[in-house]
Amino acid sequence: MGGKREKRRERILQVGATLRIAPGTTVKLPGDFGSGQTDDVQNKRAGRKLLRTAVAEISDLQERLAAEDRRSLLVVLQAIDAGGKDSTIRNVFSGVNPAGVRVQSFKEPTDEELAHDYLWRYRQQLPAPGQIAVFNRSHYEEVLVVRVHPRLLEARGLSAEGDLSAVWRERYREINAWEHQLSESGTTVVKLLLNISREEQRLRFLRRLDLPEKNWKFAASDVRERAYWDDYQRAFSEMVSHTSTEWAPWYVIPADHKWFGRLATASIVLDALQRIDPRIPRVGAREREELAAARAELIAEAPPGAPADPIAKRSGAHPPDGPSAGS
Repeated sequence: MGGKREKRRERILQVGATLRIAPGTTVKLPGDFGSGQTDDVQNKRAGRKLLRTAVAEISDLQERLAAEDRRSLLVVLQAIDAGGKDSTIRNVFSGVNPAGVRVQSFKEPTDEELAHDYLWRYRQQLPAPGQIAVFNRSHYEEVLVVRVHPRLLEARGLSAEGDLSAVWRERYREINAWEHQLSESGTTVVKLLLNISREEQRLRFLRRLDLPEKNWKFAASDVRERAYWDDYQRAFSEMVSHTSTEWAPWYVIPADHKWFGRLATASIVLDALQRIDPRIPRVGAREREELAAARAELIAEAPPGAPADPIAKRSGAHPPDGPSAGS
């Protein structure tokens, strides 16, 4: 059974490994990447089966990450409108302890946020030790939507006129430096771009319009923004080309098929957690004595005729007054 699960885990990890953008790669969207590919995963059913395994593995590693309470994981999720961010988050982190995962969505900055530097509001939402944080949109909006609509720079006291290439180069440099600092201080950063085609976006918008229960997800501005499709593709291309680094790589995920996008996302998150390799802390001698005393007290409270410790008997676990983990 263990060998079968290990093979399945290896198969899951293969899905995400092929999507990593090596540092220094010049990316041109949409031409360089197919949005409809599904690797060699046979079909949706096979993909969902692999996803269930991946979610279980992620849950186990998240529990170990929380127990270790030293390092953290930041998952950055970007996509064009209707790219599938919400459903991806919901499906990939469905089996994880909610106390260990925090999802932060970033809307238009408030007046308070505009009064600080553009990275300030993202710093406030970083994961604590032992946590996973998911940024649903992120600091990369500052080189995406702001680049497509440069008038937004004026809210920060910058001019929207003329050649702005120096502004974007400076922001790429600052973002890379910040992510490197996060990596050095114990936060692993992985960045995922859900890549869908223009036709798939059109169909998803129609779904939101035609199904009453989906109407709330649609805004008229969504269609107006489609006029900037090519501008967004150029902005995504520049972003990935300049900010995929050894310490914070980008992954471009084919996401026309939602089931495959979710599987690929789970694959990359699983790989990141395995690389962190969190360990449950070993209990020292003094703590073992305290645990043994607490166990003896609970055993003494067993009702007449009831098993004193059915859990230890059933699981075969060593109680704290038994052999140590290192013996």
